[in-house]
Amino acid sequence: MSELDFACVDAVVDRYAAAPTLTLRLNVTDTGGQPVHGLMLRCHLRIQPRRRSYSEGEAARLRDVFGGPGEWGRGLRPLSLAQVSLTVPPFHGTTELDLPVPFTYDFEVAATKYLHGVRDGDIPLELLFSGTIFRRGDQGFTVDQVPWDREATYQLPVRVWREMMDHYFPDAGWVRLRSATIDALHAFRSRSALPTWDDAVLHLLGQAAEVGDDV
Repeated sequence: MSELDFACVDAVVDRYAAAPTLTLRLNVTDTGGQPVHGLMLRCHLRIQPRRRSYSEGEAARLRDVFGGPGEWGRGLRPLSLAQVSLTVPPFHGTTELDLPVPFTYDFEVAATKYLHGVRDGDIPLELLFSGTIFRRGDQGFTVDQVPWDREATYQLPVRVWREMMDHYFPDAGWVRLRSATIDALHAFRSRSALPTWDDAVLHLLGQAAEVGDDV
């Protein structure tokens, strides 16, 4: 029976990927005795929000994710972040490998709202592993499954996530709108002779604030 142990030891920004990507550096230790001929590895990454504290400002920004303060007891559930696969080359005993993890800046995704909402400290990550192990022995190849309980944790600094997003989207983010809303916003921008989309949205927000003050 193969015994694999995993540890996440670092996280660095991949500055040359096509989309925001964080490279997690893993240590993999095998105690099966025989060399590993190949490993088809799968990893499910989750955020464990209960494993850190939050400032009042962070709690306010995370209201859309977990609800109000009275709802956090039942709303603070793990958030799925990514599912990635990796083909690991042959090794014997211990190996180090880089696991590329793509990220999105889509604010319809709960994990993105969470990552944007926290400002300091660390993001508690949980890595759940599965996959298939191939070995070559005296009788030919053998196949084992990565034990279902293989996992690792990592405290991802918030500054690393922000460094990644600032590299790919400098001082910017993405908000998904329906086509009809984009058409209406474009018409308003042209009608008001506003040079940028930011100007159009800020102008509308200013109008909304003025209406609120009059009520």
